[in-house]
Amino acid sequence: MDPYLEQAIFWSEFHSRLIVAIADALAPSLLPQYYVAVETRTYRDGTNEELLVGIPDAIVLSTPGPSAPAKPETSAAGVATTVRPQSVILPMPLEIKERYLEIREAGSNAVITVVEVLSPTNKRPGEGRRIYSAKRQTVLGSASHLVEIDLLRAYEPMAMHPIETGPASTAQYRILVSRSECRPRADLYELTLREPIPEFPLPLKEAGEQVMVDLQPLVNGIYERSGYGIRVDYQAPVPLPALSAADQAWVNEVRHR
Repeated sequence: MDPYLEQAIFWSEFHSRLIVAIADALAPSLLPQYYVAVETRTYRDGTNEELLVGIPDAIVLSTPGPSAPAKPETSAAGVATTVRPQSVILPMPLEIKERYLEIREAGSNAVITVVEVLSPTNKRPGEGRRIYSAKRQTVLGSASHLVEIDLLRAYEPMAMHPIETGPASTAQYRILVSRSECRPRADLYELTLREPIPEFPLPLKEAGEQVMVDLQPLVNGIYERSGYGIRVDYQAPVPLPALSAADQAWVNEVRHR
């Protein structure tokens, strides 16, 4: 993964392109028994500086007319004064739209598998995480499978508990495959910044029925077609969270090639 794509100005576009790329890549292997539906989850959230990056300022009046003269007000002493208001900014809610995929059975339209690619709004504390966590629990309590792709280093991972105790994981990215018939157990694919994204199975209706998803070529293709190589400022610091010394050295080496 390219950690620079985690910047808010790039992530929304990358997320949308990746959702469509996954849908297009899966379709030939799923049709005609299944089809891929691109769905949208919409909710309102309070403003956050990071969310506003890349959103153009609202223009109320492009060419405001002359200001009306202020009406004099009379003070207690009977002296006419002019009270001028100061401009303030109100905390307005933002409409958040998050796209995800549903693998549906042709004919019945039953949701077989839900595929989520996490965004910062899903992971950061607040309304977005609360809404996504509730939706996640609904899927986990249903007969549908869940595939959750987390390609963001920032914020706490979604809830899951290791079965075996051991050293703390150093993974920065995660792919969770939860088969309905195996819950509460699920398969977790972890990787670091310097590792390629592994192939993973997309479970379907019958036990053992699945198709493999090779995400790395899709990410590479989006990077090339979107022109991120000429749009990203690789001389700027890597977006938070900070990298380890070894990862930072690797990033420095790659960006100077």
